[in-house]
Amino acid sequence: MGRYFGTSGIREVVNEKLTPELALGVGRALGTCLGEGTVVVGMDTRTSGEMLKRALVSGLLSAGIDVIDIGLAPTPLTGFAIRLYGADAGVTITASHNPPEYNGIKVWQANGMAYTPEMENRLEAVLESGNFKKAPWNEIGRLRKADPREEYIEAALEMVHLDGSYTVVLDSGNGAGSILSPYLQREMGNRVISLNSHPSGFFVRELEPNARSLSGLAKTVKAMEADVGIAHDGDADRIGVVDDQGNFIEYEVMLSLIAGYMLRKFGKGKIVTTVDAGFALDDYVKPLGGEVIRTRVGDVAVADELAKHGGVFGGEPSGTWIMPEWNLTPDGIFAGALVLEMIDKLGPLSELAKEVPRYVTLRAKIPCPNEKKGKAMEIIAHEALRSFDYERLIDIDGVRIESSDWWILFRPSGTEPIMRITLEAHTEEKAKELMAKAERLVRGAIAKA
Repeated sequence: MGRYFGTSGIREVVNEKLTPELALGVGRALGTCLGEGTVVVGMDTRTSGEMLKRALVSGLLSAGIDVIDIGLAPTPLTGFAIRLYGADAGVTITASHNPPEYNGIKVWQANGMAYTPEMENRLEAVLESGNFKKAPWNEIGRLRKADPREEYIEAALEMVHLDGSYTVVLDSGNGAGSILSPYLQREMGNRVISLNSHPSGFFVRELEPNARSLSGLAKTVKAMEADVGIAHDGDADRIGVVDDQGNFIEYEVMLSLIAGYMLRKFGKGKIVTTVDAGFALDDYVKPLGGEVIRTRVGDVAVADELAKHGGVFGGEPSGTWIMPEWNLTPDGIFAGALVLEMIDKLGPLSELAKEVPRYVTLRAKIPCPNEKKGKAMEIIAHEALRSFDYERLIDIDGVRIESSDWWILFRPSGTEPIMRITLEAHTEEKAKELMAKAERLVRGAIAKA
């Protein structure tokens, strides 16, 4: 991680670390690195979006880069537009699921995949040097506006087909998904009931689509006797799902179900997930001809592995899914269409979810100043290897130790000043015992760091 870029681009509090000056600098740096070409720029619904977008666009134009401004747009639409218009890169002004006072800048490659850490490091080096390309007056980039929503819906309808029609409750969280997700569902022939779908930077629920933040969606699904509830975060790169009984389907279960459906739809192959994903996925997809590969946390790592291995599906247990047959951009909106197709072909979600093995997953966040993370992780790695009786070790992102019936992942957050502990065990008793021990270890390491 560099000075500006974290696990998911730049993400900071607006007008503190993330200023128009920084956005301008990123635009100039990106323009300098590209040298020439076209960049698609979109933004989510945050109040600071327009301010930061205009600064970034100015930087790109000053370096002689043409810009296609798609305005208010969920991240999946930016990814789609890059390929639709044959652009050389894309930028989304978004802080995804972070609170409203945050915003961010995320850069995308020509193939729809996020910039890799190496590419972000190059951008940072140019940004720090201040050695920007300055186009002469007659070669300054051109700016045009575009709206690719219609083409997105048309392309999605070519890939996803329903035999029946369903009642869908859609909670866009007042985010950018509001302008696309309900419309795609309607065009698929479904009856759509929208919640929190006025695109406002004043969010009425926590943006991360989890069981707590989606209690209103769950009640509405039950009250309306709907077939499914679908929710997104601020830029709609994630999906949260509520079944026909009004129960939030845990991320791990939903990840397994959709991975299994992708194997049925596109054939046997590799499923890419991250080091914080549990055993349920492996146990569910193996009989369907799926082979699970684990990589670093973050959509760019998942997309990278998919591109390398030609995988069928990639997903994180945070509701971030990538369907390579569609795009290498995480897409909660297209994911919603696939969930409906799965229900249409395989039956109600409440029944499907019973087929996925359930284990006990616990997560903890422990405050840790960013400057202590490196040293604390060294201590954690050393202590964990000594004090736990494990069989396998994965250290591509943090430290994951595994036994046959449990695993623990210790990992510093790439976006917040915290250490994360994620673990899974077959029983609640075992999970709690492991978590108590893991928390003690992490707190001790942070104190020593």
